[in-house]
Amino acid sequence: MLTFTIITVTYNAASTIERTLRSVLCQTYPAVEYIIVDGASTDGTLAIISRYMGLGTEDLPRHISTLVSEPDHGLYDAMNKGLARATGHYVCFLNAGDCLHQADTLQRMADSMVDSMADFTADSMAAADRLPGVVYGHTAIVDHEGRLLRMRRLAPPEQLTWRSFRQGMLVCRQAFWARRDLCPPYDLRYRYSADYDWCIRVMRRSTVLHHTHQTLVDYLGTDGLTARHHFASLLERLRIMAYHYGCMVAIGQHLWFVARAVLKR
Repeated sequence: MLTFTIITVTYNAASTIERTLRSVLCQTYPAVEYIIVDGASTDGTLAIISRYMGLGTEDLPRHISTLVSEPDHGLYDAMNKGLARATGHYVCFLNAGDCLHQADTLQRMADSMVDSMADFTADSMAAADRLPGVVYGHTAIVDHEGRLLRMRRLAPPEQLTWRSFRQGMLVCRQAFWARRDLCPPYDLRYRYSADYDWCIRVMRRSTVLHHTHQTLVDYLGTDGLTARHHFASLLERLRIMAYHYGCMVAIGQHLWFVARAVLKR
């Protein structure tokens, strides 16, 4: 059976972690590995997580597979720790505060993959090299109560390739499921935009990228690392874009990003 690994990185996330935990543990799809990498929180995050360790009930049939709590060297170092422990066919990173869209999100995603491949059946799912390299979908932006604010402005393209990200991060990382055997570690030279580089590198290794045409994640998109360090993240993204697409493309796109930001004010 196709297996999904979800990795949540936390640090002092007591105000937001429980919604995320419940959205994963309530999934109707049976083959879920849930890994939490905590940066030695001191605010009660671990006490909340501990209430769900080993839990398996009718309401929350899944359980936390692995919990690591120790100091780290930043967000992407912690994400690498999660990747190193993952065993599923696909990996996704779900931030504290973000949620899978519905209880059957993973089931719908798996069904979408099977339906898209005429010769691909549940009996052949173990042949990992036949699976899409990336599975992606739409993102809903929600408030702290989980209420829909809007759909993400950057909608995923119908045909995603690694060249698509010349226009920016068209797929939210939380709605970007990567085949584990194609996942490199995050490049720790980047402090704020390593996920942009990582997604491009995964796509460059992928032959097939599958659009589910479904909303996969509810994204609490107001307090992220990139949002808090916007200028530094733009400079990193410029470096990443120049590396993958060339300097002229990177400069031209970032001039457009600046112009667009000015026009929105």
